[in-house]
Amino acid sequence: MKNSLFILFICCTFSIVNAQPKPKFANANKVQIAEASCGQCQFKMAGKGCDLAVRINGKSYFVDGTKIDDHGDAHAKDGFCEKIRKAEIKGSIVNNRFLATYFKLLPETPKTN
Repeated sequence: MKNSLFILFICCTFSIVNAQPKPKFANANKVQIAEASCGQCQFKMAGKGCDLAVRINGKSYFVDGTKIDDHGDAHAKDGFCEKIRKAEIKGSIVNNRFLATYFKLLPETPKTN
């Protein structure tokens, strides 16, 4: 009887651990360059207000771990609501959102004629 209860306990524990959401981003520990902007204003994502988003491999994700106003005025001439910028990012995609562990906005490069 004790062995049966122990085996049942192990099976339940294993099931619970495997049910946790897993990061879907293969480069979670590697810094990469991605497009960053306002999800609603520039990436045309559904939502209210202005929220930071990144575009990875053509797919847009809202960002957790940093906010749009942590990187300057979003409505300024060079802000996220006005432009799509480049950023160094590190993190993982969890529940269809990008969980940032590192986010650094890169300086704009001047356009050459």
